[in-house]
Amino acid sequence: MRATFALGRFGEDLAAEYLQKAGMTVVERNWRCSTGEIDIVARDGAALVVCEVKTRRTTAFGAPAEAVTPRKLRRLRELSIRWLEERQLHVPEIRIDVIAIVMPRGCRPVVEHLRGVS
Repeated sequence: MRATFALGRFGEDLAAEYLQKAGMTVVERNWRCSTGEIDIVARDGAALVVCEVKTRRTTAFGAPAEAVTPRKLRRLRELSIRWLEERQLHVPEIRIDVIAIVMPRGCRPVVEHLRGVS
């Protein structure tokens, strides 16, 4: 398994655990379609939360959240609608969150949860 894939997978596991401890319900992970992927779909009360997870070892090339561009946010909005249409669901609110994780070697991970980024 490639190191970057393993790091990303570990970060997604950590993010899902973090969201659950925050009282959210993880509905789906790594949902894919022809136009992209949603890392985590969760419920926070009545809101549907689409989470993008970014994990890095260091911030030498910028903070993990900086990798979530306006283009990526547009795609996540489109993917969230497609996810809902596929399930024929309607929700009062769709929120896009970013979970940014820095995992320096030998240290505890630092998790930052940015709510409602778009």
